[in-house]
Amino acid sequence: MADSGQDHIDVTDESHLRAGLRPRHLIMMSLGSAIGAGLFVGSGEGVSLAGPAALIAYAIIGLIIVSVMRMLGELAAADPNPGAFSYYVGTALGPGAGFMMGWLWWVQMTIVVSAEALAAAEGLENLIGVVPAWAWALIFMVVFTVLNLTGAANFGELEFWLALIKVVFIVVFLGIGAAYLLGWTSEPSPGLDHLGDFAPHGLSGITAALLVIAFAFGGIEIIAVAAAETDDPGPSVTKAIRTIVWRILVFYIGSVLVILLVIPAGDESLDTGPFVGVLEKAGLPAVATAMGAIIVIALLSSMNVNLYGASRMLFSLGVRRMGPSSVTRTSTNSVPVRAVLASVVVGFLMVPANYLWGEQVLDTLLSVVGSTLLVTWLSITAAQIVLRRRADATGTALPMRMWLFPYLSVVTFLALIAIVVMGLFDDGVRSQIISTAVLAAVLWGAGTLLHRRQSAAVDR
Repeated sequence: MADSGQDHIDVTDESHLRAGLRPRHLIMMSLGSAIGAGLFVGSGEGVSLAGPAALIAYAIIGLIIVSVMRMLGELAAADPNPGAFSYYVGTALGPGAGFMMGWLWWVQMTIVVSAEALAAAEGLENLIGVVPAWAWALIFMVVFTVLNLTGAANFGELEFWLALIKVVFIVVFLGIGAAYLLGWTSEPSPGLDHLGDFAPHGLSGITAALLVIAFAFGGIEIIAVAAAETDDPGPSVTKAIRTIVWRILVFYIGSVLVILLVIPAGDESLDTGPFVGVLEKAGLPAVATAMGAIIVIALLSSMNVNLYGASRMLFSLGVRRMGPSSVTRTSTNSVPVRAVLASVVVGFLMVPANYLWGEQVLDTLLSVVGSTLLVTWLSITAAQIVLRRRADATGTALPMRMWLFPYLSVVTFLALIAIVVMGLFDDGVRSQIISTAVLAAVLWGAGTLLHRRQSAAVDR
């Protein structure tokens, strides 16, 4: 790949990052990042907005994600870099675009970390109380900040087991849900009774649900960030991409199908906890309580991964002279300490916000992130199209190749554009998309100006 004014990061450099993750860590981290607040909390909101039609919305976003992940896998397997899609976008579209993508994703991840911490805190408060949600959120922020400072190897091993708990939980949940719907539990099955009004809020409800659902899938792109610290990154990324995409579809669409079949529209459990709501309606309150605890663990796992991703992206921005150089300093165990600390600032600020405004803080955070993810996916798609054409023109061999290129890549790009356009016609979504677009444009311009000044200084 051409460097386009960016500094490539050599992860074998002892003064920077060091490969400490194994391929199994990479796979479980990707699953762990995607299975978090977006699924356990956001799925209920998606069903509330779109009704049973949420299944269509999940299928649309899910298929887009499969395509985007394949494109990202092609890029990451060919050139592992902790800047990941920010680095690839910069290489394809210029340093301004790379600057925009890196900072926008970093801001997005810091918000997601906050959302995961608050969602886990509210879940634990509902389960055991003891201290209020804001206090639990503070405890979580402190503990996982410390954990992220211990090194990639220790982090990866812990995350492997946390993510495994989530995967087992989802499988058990799907089994219980299927048994209840088939009439194999003590409670009578609702059958298809709750599918009567398929789209109660029409197209606007589906459109609004799309951004909420987009957030649910957010974080899976962390695989490209972590690849740079994984042993034998090219083959590891290829294996991980092939392994996780179909699992994500099964877990998400399967879970949403169970939820909308079991819980009627308007039920408060869609907002408070759809997974626990399903188990309670199946006549398993004790299991619901246990599962509530597992959901808290799952949320904390996702928070852990996203904090890792945010810190590595900030580190990469510093190395590529798109961020402060101070964040590139690493500890003796190759952890970018200042990048980690900078990435938890928003999370710590959300603690007093939760104390003052309660649960509405989490709702606000969940609604903010969806449109930034669309920018990320659009940028990845555009970068893959450009860089694949360059590779094909030079005869460069690629360890992993996108299906049906360029047709599927272009269709995916157009599908994402269509979602953006639909959002512009929805009153509840329009302002979010416009504000994200303005922020992206400002960051792109700022990155371009910064690069020009740096180039001029070198020329002197």
